[in-house]
Amino acid sequence: MEELRKIHLESGAELATDTEIPLSFGNDILGLSAAKTEVAIVDRSHWGLLKISGEDRLRYLHNQSTNDINRLKPGEGCDTVLVNSTGRALDLVTAYITEDSIWVLVSPHCRQKLFKWLDGFIFPFDKVKLTDLTAENAIFTLIGAESGTLISKLGLANIIARSSYHHELITIEDTTVRLAVGSGLALPGYTLIVPVDGAAKVWSKLTEAGAVPIGERVWERLRIEQGRPAVERELTEDYNPLEAGLWYTISFDKGCYIGQETIARLNTYKGVKQRLWGVKLGDRVLPQTPITVDDKKVGVLTSYTDTAEGGFGLAYVKTKAGGAGLSVKVGTTKGVLTDLPFIKHEYPNS
Repeated sequence: MEELRKIHLESGAELATDTEIPLSFGNDILGLSAAKTEVAIVDRSHWGLLKISGEDRLRYLHNQSTNDINRLKPGEGCDTVLVNSTGRALDLVTAYITEDSIWVLVSPHCRQKLFKWLDGFIFPFDKVKLTDLTAENAIFTLIGAESGTLISKLGLANIIARSSYHHELITIEDTTVRLAVGSGLALPGYTLIVPVDGAAKVWSKLTEAGAVPIGERVWERLRIEQGRPAVERELTEDYNPLEAGLWYTISFDKGCYIGQETIARLNTYKGVKQRLWGVKLGDRVLPQTPITVDDKKVGVLTSYTDTAEGGFGLAYVKTKAGGAGLSVKVGTTKGVLTDLPFIKHEYPNS
């Protein structure tokens, strides 16, 4: 990883002091454009990577999260939400099923907490082993409409026609890499799990092939514009996955799991009292600023970013107040609620 950091610095990166992950490569405007219309690459190695192994691994994760893990076969995957006993969101994670384990990509700063939480549900007779693979792997994500073209240039075109979350082992620069379909956003892309000893070579190969490096600041702007909820922002113990618009991660037919009763009841009785929306803003506004309609508080801003069109944020707003198109005030600033590409407040195909 030291070699990778050296390459980042030589490319003009500003590194975060705590994680040494690039905050910016000094090319934010170019990188943002590449992520939307060409291909960008972001280093997500500060995200956590946990491995669940043992004969009971599928049943175990099935019982600890919202999606139907039992239906998955090796080479497949899905997003799923870890929730507590009252159905509140702990994290939105991605699970990749291999022949002998499940690899789980978790949000930054969450791996130790989630490792401890998951470990607490492993009982003496469970044939389950939990391992933290974070330090052994780098995580790179390609984002953009031309990411498939770049993959083809590397001789990996077979994966382009595969569905979301499909993953397989491939070789780049003599390094065995797990390549998965999906960018973690509602934008085309691929995620690569790379052993640390090959991380620098693989990063260099991808950037030489045309991927524009972007830092955490551009990723955060994309996350907010797309509407991917983040831990400590939109995913806290104040909110549940239905309110966060993560319906696609929830199975109502899978049977019992941690928090299942609460989530099922909210669905059955249409009890979702607040929903996550985008909000277009005229001025900068700090997160946690109250949102009002006719001087009555109806919600709160949870994330904010600057865009070329003005301010933009994510906000939870009471269902009864309205949805997309609703005019609101965020503090003293006018705003309008809007739909978000990453989330839906119903099943995607309903």
